[in-house]
Amino acid sequence: MAINVILNLLAALALLGLLYAQQRKHGSFSVRVFTGMGLGVVLGAALQAIYGAGSAELKTTSDYLDIVGSGYVKLLQMIIMPLIMVSIISAILKLKGINSLGKISALTIGTLMITTLVAASIGILMAKVFHLSAVGLTASAADIARGVYLQGKVETAQAISLPSMLLSFIPANPFLDMTGGRKTSTIAVVIFSVFIGIAATGIHDKKPDIFASFERFVQVAHAIVMRIVTLVLRLTPYGVFALMAQVVSTSSYTDILHLIDFVLASYSALLLMFVVHLLIVSGLGLNPLRWTKKILPLLTFAFTSRSSAGAIPISVQTQSQRLGTPEGIANFAASFGATIGQNGCAGIYPAMLAVMIAPTVGIDPFTLSFIAPLLAIITIGSVGVAGVGGGATFAALIVLSSMNLPVALAGLLISIEPLIDMGRTALNVSGSVTAGAVASRVMGETDIAVFNSDAEPAIDSDRKAA
Repeated sequence: MAINVILNLLAALALLGLLYAQQRKHGSFSVRVFTGMGLGVVLGAALQAIYGAGSAELKTTSDYLDIVGSGYVKLLQMIIMPLIMVSIISAILKLKGINSLGKISALTIGTLMITTLVAASIGILMAKVFHLSAVGLTASAADIARGVYLQGKVETAQAISLPSMLLSFIPANPFLDMTGGRKTSTIAVVIFSVFIGIAATGIHDKKPDIFASFERFVQVAHAIVMRIVTLVLRLTPYGVFALMAQVVSTSSYTDILHLIDFVLASYSALLLMFVVHLLIVSGLGLNPLRWTKKILPLLTFAFTSRSSAGAIPISVQTQSQRLGTPEGIANFAASFGATIGQNGCAGIYPAMLAVMIAPTVGIDPFTLSFIAPLLAIITIGSVGVAGVGGGATFAALIVLSSMNLPVALAGLLISIEPLIDMGRTALNVSGSVTAGAVASRVMGETDIAVFNSDAEPAIDSDRKAA
């Protein structure tokens, strides 16, 4: 077995070497990311074909690949809080008053909530089109175990109310939140950073020397943090390669085929909602094809990593350097979008699940008396869904328990959860970027020259200059 694992790792190193050679030849960032994804699919498929999804050799190989894949995600998580703080404080120092800050927040959150409502409606529609129903589905031992686990989490989900969720956003201990110790830590750090920025602008006239020193400190901190972001983002192709290889090699194709209708319905809904994002972008006066091309590397990372929160640094870089959205607005959108109004995890998924499970207890899910409260619960419950793996499950628990539906049946989808979660996460990130574009365009802050430019972002140009 050891020899086989060594051979597997040598093959992985060879493919990583190809990515490095591509980087040395100054291949564009987008091309390298998609190359990494493609090579990951090839390696993962080959490993599963040779060893089988449950083999010991494959598990050991996956553990080593995890050093590259999860290691990259951890590096991204490392810079999330510093990036949020310096970007938001810097943005507030440049704003012309609190009114601008309020408008940006309202536009961003409003867009996220409205698009989640639309996403839930599309989820219901696709569930009807594909005739989804949990009636008659058989449960494996893993499904049953997952169902029992979900049942045990219902009490926690039911205890959460909108007031308690809003209270959880307040950073009672900002130093704890800087460690990411709570599910709502990202929003808490945003709020704490806003307070710092507002306090700093308050001494602008009274203590100009101190304000100037603080502003200079923020500029230096911002430059250093952004340099760290650039260094980490250079590793994106390698991280995407490892993550994709793990997903493909460990997926159960039999389980996917068994629940193929739900997979097809889910991705149909995800694609339709992405079209809605493009329609919003078009309404803002931006070319949707150019938009799609510019955000594809970001969506690729979100797809493979399954982490909306982990995508925050790449999202900020994409919005500011590719789409022309100011960095401050980009950070607001990426940060809020990782916790509030996730179109895929908090919109489409719980809606489809509720419609699928309702017939098992004799409820017709396509009546106004069922759909109206379902949409209301989904929209309100989308506030505070964590931007990490499992956020969709948490959202589903809130919705199913609120609708008095059997939550244990959600365990029937455990086998295909990773596959669907990849698409959901990509849509979540697309929604947050769209919200940033709405706020930026309405505020008149979008740099159209950046959006229309075909130049690569600083992550590549900086590398070439080094």
